Amino acid sequence: MTIAAGTDDQRQRAWSWLIACLAVLAAQILGQHLMGRLWICECGYVKFWEGVVNSSGNSQHIADWYTPSHIIHGFLFYGLGHLLMRGRPLSARLLLATVVESAWEIAENTPMVINRYRSATISLDYFGDSILNSTMDTLAMAAGFLIASRLPVALTVAIATVLELFTGWIIRDNLTLNVLMLVWPLDVVKAWQAGV
Repeated sequence: MTIAAGTDDQRQRAWSWLIACLAVLAAQILGQHLMGRLWICECGYVKFWEGVVNSSGNSQHIADWYTPSHIIHGFLFYGLGHLLMRGRPLSARLLLATVVESAWEIAENTPMVINRYRSATISLDYFGDSILNSTMDTLAMAAGFLIASRLPVALTVAIATVLELFTGWIIRDNLTLNVLMLVWPLDVVKAWQAGV
């Protein structure tokens, strides 16, 4: 996405869409603040990377093992925007992706979804995201969206596959398993994820 390309009117519209994306992100942050989410980890400091999945720092810092899932969200939302909004500016499609991701980030941090994670998955110690982590998840989605807009489809699919397989191997969880276990929990998958 090149803001400098196109006519003055096209550039102005692109900036308007991008400002709308920032407004959605600000609404996400405000919504989570009003929900009582913590700004940063309860530990009182910020780390760039939290590599221990079953820890109180998971989903609290800038990035963790679930960041690749949010990049893949961006890949998927780019494809969805391409199908639903063909002919619309890339920045307008990014706004759609940001709205969907922000809505998920708010829903994911409600007591109902947090309790679902804790009862249906191996995330027994999950108490929701910090506002920082949730914001970074949305920005990771936007990065994935923009990456998908520049890469060939086959390469985007290959990257998503590698990310899914790698995180599945390292932490026994990934976007596919996360969705499966939230929607239709399987005891055999839960046992495998727990290392039983």
